[in-house]
Amino acid sequence: MKVAEFFDLFVKELEQMPSLWSYYKFHTDAKSLEFRKAYFCQRLEYIEKQIQQRDSQTWDIGCGYGTTALFLALNGFKVHGTTLEFYINELPQRMQYWSQFGDVSGFTYDYEDLFDESVQRKDFDYIIIQDTLHHLEPLQDALRIISNHLKKDGSLVIVEENGSNIIQNLKLYKQRGNKRIIEIYDERLQKKILLGNENIRSINTWKKELAKQGLTVVNDSLHYVRALPPAIFNKLGYEKAIVREQKLWRSNPFLKKYFFFGINFLVRHA
Repeated sequence: MKVAEFFDLFVKELEQMPSLWSYYKFHTDAKSLEFRKAYFCQRLEYIEKQIQQRDSQTWDIGCGYGTTALFLALNGFKVHGTTLEFYINELPQRMQYWSQFGDVSGFTYDYEDLFDESVQRKDFDYIIIQDTLHHLEPLQDALRIISNHLKKDGSLVIVEENGSNIIQNLKLYKQRGNKRIIEIYDERLQKKILLGNENIRSINTWKKELAKQGLTVVNDSLHYVRALPPAIFNKLGYEKAIVREQKLWRSNPFLKKYFFFGINFLVRHA
C-alpha cells in the first residue's frame, strides 16, 4: 500500500473516530488540510524509505495510536509497538478497521515501560522513534537500552521536532518554561515515571547524546520538513509546495536550521 492510498483511507477512518481528531487535526481546520497532509505523508515516506528488509523485525518505541506500525504491517513488515497512556485504548478498533484492506497481523503491541528490566526483548533490525525521543528520560539510560537491542547492522529511524526551530522554542518556553523533565503517575503500571516535557533538542545535541552510547547519525540521512505556512500550500498546491519547501532547506542553511519544524534522521552503531 502506497502512502497516498493509506492517507486517504486514514482520513476516512478518522471520520469514524473523533477521539483521534485532537491529535491528528485533519478534521479541525479544512484550510490546513494540505499543509498537515504534507507533514504526515513526508514523514511516513521517510520511514518507508528506510525500512526495506522484508524479513526484518521492527520495534516502534512510543507507537502511540499505531498509525506507522499499521502502515508497515499492511506492507508485509513485522512491527512490535510499545506505548503508554491512553493511546492503547484505540488500537483494537483501529486493527479491525485496517484489516479490511490487508493483513495487519504483523503489528503487535504492548503497554510497556521502556525501563522495565523484567521485560524480555529481542534484538531488532530497525527501531522507530517517532515524536518520542524528546520524551525519553533519563535519556542516556533510554539510549543504552535502545542501543543494546539494536542489531549490529541495524538502524534507528528517528522522526523528531527540530530543536533549533525558533518559533517552536518560543512556543514551548511559554507553555512549560524551563521545566523540561516532569514526573507522572501511570495508573496502569501503578508507578511514577519520568517524562521529557517536550524536551526537544537540536541535531548537534542529539549527535552528542547518541555518541555517548556508541551511536552515530548518518550524515546524508538528514531530512527536514515543514516551513511554509498553510496559505502557501493552498496557493501552490500540494506537490509544488513540497518541491519548493525541499529546495529551500537544501539551499538555505539558515532557514533549515532555525525555521524548519521537523527533522528526520537515521542512526547506526558507530
